[in-house]
Amino acid sequence: MSINRRTTRSGCNRHDVRLRDPSGRVYNRTFRTKREAEAFELGQRADRSRGLWFDVRASDTAFANVAKEWLEGNPGKRSGTAARDSSVVKCHLVPALGNYAVARIAPGDVQRLVNTWSAKYAPATVRRHYAVLRAILNHATAIDLIGRSPCRNIKLPSMEHEDRLLPDADGLVRLTEAIGPDLTPMVYVAAVLGLRWGECAGLRVGRIDFLHSTLTVAEQITRGYKGASIKGPPKSRAGRRTLAIPDELMTMLAAHLSHRGLTVSDSDVRVFVGQDGDDLEYANFRKRSWTPACVEAGFPDLTFHDLRRLAATALVAEGVDVKTAQTRLGHASPQMTLGLYAQVTGAGDRIAARRVGRRLIRVARDGRAMESKPPEEGSGAKRSDQEDSGGARKNRTSDLSIISAAL
Repeated sequence: MSINRRTTRSGCNRHDVRLRDPSGRVYNRTFRTKREAEAFELGQRADRSRGLWFDVRASDTAFANVAKEWLEGNPGKRSGTAARDSSVVKCHLVPALGNYAVARIAPGDVQRLVNTWSAKYAPATVRRHYAVLRAILNHATAIDLIGRSPCRNIKLPSMEHEDRLLPDADGLVRLTEAIGPDLTPMVYVAAVLGLRWGECAGLRVGRIDFLHSTLTVAEQITRGYKGASIKGPPKSRAGRRTLAIPDELMTMLAAHLSHRGLTVSDSDVRVFVGQDGDDLEYANFRKRSWTPACVEAGFPDLTFHDLRRLAATALVAEGVDVKTAQTRLGHASPQMTLGLYAQVTGAGDRIAARRVGRRLIRVARDGRAMESKPPEEGSGAKRSDQEDSGGARKNRTSDLSIISAAL
């Protein structure tokens, strides 16, 4: 490295720093003062010794070009995710940062952009946009365009958990009456088995085992770029699963296939189809069937995915152990099953209150609290607990619904 002083035609002094990159190629940077030139040279030496060096010429690459490279750099990304990321880049990132040199984007620029989004969109949407931006800038760091990402100490809007209004058994009856007999089994498959919309739409006749009363989730239909339907495997490795089907639902599916004139030999035919007989398409399904039925049934804000949340809540409320609930829902972790999907039920909350009260509150005849001690064998309190938990159905995992309600 070297610093050379020169005088321009206008009589101004300039200082040129001559450097070589790790491959041996020469590049130059020009500064107005010698102090700036020396500081830059020292910084380059320090970065190389610490392994933090990056090509300052490449750092002038526009953010839009880096975003394009990032979008094209993961061919294994699921089509639905790729379509969503492409939309975020096109509609929300490039208009705001597209012409910025990637090295010129500062944490303040990122925070201002997040604040702008927060004034317009829900917290979940803001966090999704920010996740794409952070991934692009992490990519710029990984390919040595910048030394570190400006996505540091960014304040994001808080996400408050909001319980959804979910239908009960009577509510499901009203919903299925409104949506019609052709799609009634699909509603119950989602509500009882916890299948996603795409998994219901992708279900084939051959995946239903009528002999063993099981259903295998092996394919789904998702939305790709510009709303195109994409057929592929389930959402995750845990998404491919075989589920036991209750007798009532098995009878319903058998009647549905019989009504359509299908038998087990039609293994490749979709179980649920649109009005024209073709594969279901989400936008049409939502507009023509789902939304009108929800309004008529008294659930105007209900989403199809809420049926999956209903299935998780029912599993917890019935005392199903967490591992089984996780497997049936196709979740990668039990935390997702309990934290994001299962909701507290009113009945479970009341049972929890009674049990905790009986254990911790003992009032003497004179109104003073007595010391707590375990109930004696065969006491009425124990019999009441058995009644609350379903008697013979109680086992070591049946208190899961109570714990969930108490939390």
